[in-house]
Amino acid sequence: MTTKSRILLIISLLAVAGIAGAMLATDTPAFKPTDKAFYADSALANFVRPGLVFTITKAQIADDGTVTAWVKMTDPKGVGLDREGLTTPGAISASFLIGYIPAFDMPYKSYITRSRTGAAGTVTQATGENTGTWKKLAEGEYTYTFLNKVPAGFDKNATHTVGVYGSRNLDEFNLGRNYDDAVFNWVPNGTQITVVRDIIRTQSCNNCHSALGMHGGSRRTMEICNLCHTPQTPTSAEGVTTNMQVMIHKIHMGRNLPSVIAGGKYTVAGNDYSTVGFPAPMMACKACHEDQKVAGATQANHYLTRPNREACGACHDNVNFQTGENHAGIPQFNDNLCTTCHQPKGELDFDISISGAHTVPIESTLLAGVVLKINAVSGVAAGKNPTVDFTITDKKGNPVDITTLNSLRVYMAGPTTEIPSYVREDALKATGPGQGRYFWTFAAALPADAAGTWQFGMEGYRTTTVLAGTQAQRSIRDYAKNPMFYAAVGSGPATPRRTVVTSTNCNKCHYVLEFHGGNRNEAQMCTFCHNPNLTAGTPAESWNYSTMIHRFHGEEVRYPGILSNCSQCHTNNSQQLPLPAGLLPTKNGLAPINPTPPATNACLSCHNETPAWQHAASNISTLGESCSVCHGTGKEFDVSKVHAQ
Repeated sequence: MTTKSRILLIISLLAVAGIAGAMLATDTPAFKPTDKAFYADSALANFVRPGLVFTITKAQIADDGTVTAWVKMTDPKGVGLDREGLTTPGAISASFLIGYIPAFDMPYKSYITRSRTGAAGTVTQATGENTGTWKKLAEGEYTYTFLNKVPAGFDKNATHTVGVYGSRNLDEFNLGRNYDDAVFNWVPNGTQITVVRDIIRTQSCNNCHSALGMHGGSRRTMEICNLCHTPQTPTSAEGVTTNMQVMIHKIHMGRNLPSVIAGGKYTVAGNDYSTVGFPAPMMACKACHEDQKVAGATQANHYLTRPNREACGACHDNVNFQTGENHAGIPQFNDNLCTTCHQPKGELDFDISISGAHTVPIESTLLAGVVLKINAVSGVAAGKNPTVDFTITDKKGNPVDITTLNSLRVYMAGPTTEIPSYVREDALKATGPGQGRYFWTFAAALPADAAGTWQFGMEGYRTTTVLAGTQAQRSIRDYAKNPMFYAAVGSGPATPRRTVVTSTNCNKCHYVLEFHGGNRNEAQMCTFCHNPNLTAGTPAESWNYSTMIHRFHGEEVRYPGILSNCSQCHTNNSQQLPLPAGLLPTKNGLAPINPTPPATNACLSCHNETPAWQHAASNISTLGESCSVCHGTGKEFDVSKVHAQ
């Protein structure tokens, strides 16, 4: 008898006995299509109640230093779970941390430490425990008494935090492992909490990381990370600190660290982060340090108001604060005077204020800006030469003279059902009536058999020198956002190309798309060139949009998110099968099947293994590919189902 059959039998017996209500809720928990439980049999899901939610409701430290935490373990609907997995499905493992904040603006200090010996010698590290004493109060409610005690004379006035992290094992039900963590903050003397460590919220991390799941998946939040990654914790392999503000800055700088550029490496516990390429501009601190209104961190502006040598020196690791090297020759022996020079915001971009020194060039207030708008396209008919009516203004809406631009190009491609090729023309000689309005008639005509909807786009920039005559003088490519316009051949409504990904989704990680020097900065603009027929090299490698993007994120970069979470990039379930009719096969001299049918190309750009190609080949005939028979929406191996977590 299968596990599923046994569970269904148990449910039936419980119902007959009239006690099913004690274990079952009347509704199935709400799950997302990215969750395995979303696809589970409803009876199984109602019995197992997948998910894990930890809550610490109280903590106290006795006079002898004994720490006790009151913990709830529930499913997402709040139904209590048995820690041992005897009266509810799935045993739960849990580990605990405890630390305190020694003083304002300081990181946590853990009460629990361990010794580790490695190449760097024997070091002491912050850690947790799971060997204390459990007491069951009710279903899903427990006390946990720590094995480790707080030392005598501990500071009862300091903010203390107890944390729990762990997992619920539902492998036998084919529902994987459920992870969660939680913290409880309090001041032992009973007063209100006034000192916190709340600089970056997990929400900001998950813009890129999809769902934090460090150390095997159980460390899910920044609150938990802060309890271990303290100044107490160097690695035994290299002897480098894993203090949060140092380690995180250095990992994300990765290959852009001055020390790495100079030929060094940055490794932590044997993991080499020297190849990490941060997807956002390196100076975009606010990609992680999001505004309080966005992410909610109470100390969101900490990086602006509390600069210190450790945090700043983590990225700028060629600065020697003791000697003043690469610090304008000024030694800095403590952090007392950092804010004297490095104020939150100065008078000019690119000055030595925190905001100024980290100005993202395209966001500089010193740029007037270039704004392109396509007003209309006429002459969209088979065999005709379309004319693009467009305007050029600055950010304030003032007209911009076309002769001040360094580059201006106009694109044309179609039909939008699938783009086989494109036309690009230099439009710097466009003419018009003035006030920033211009017209460009393509030298290239639409094909004699042109039909459907065609798309038009533009790119342009002017190079602007800012702070001229000063030592901070620099040239910035002031590029325009790519406007798009769709027009039907002949008469009738225009049908834009399907939206597979959006710039908004891309910029959750990339902050601002700036490909090809910033010229291509909108996701839809990429579809002109990166079409199924675009190849380069020998043999002819595909640079089709789906091929290229899947390959980059799956193979060539250290993608920070969960690769199987298609919806992190895709929009409107565009990853689902079947794909729209009329898509072209992809030319790819590196693919085992060339040309590659559309669905096969999209999926195997990620699943680029021989067995997958063999499987695809066996399901392709002269009639086409049959992927959607098994992998279509609602089928046994639905794309979202097989990628669920």
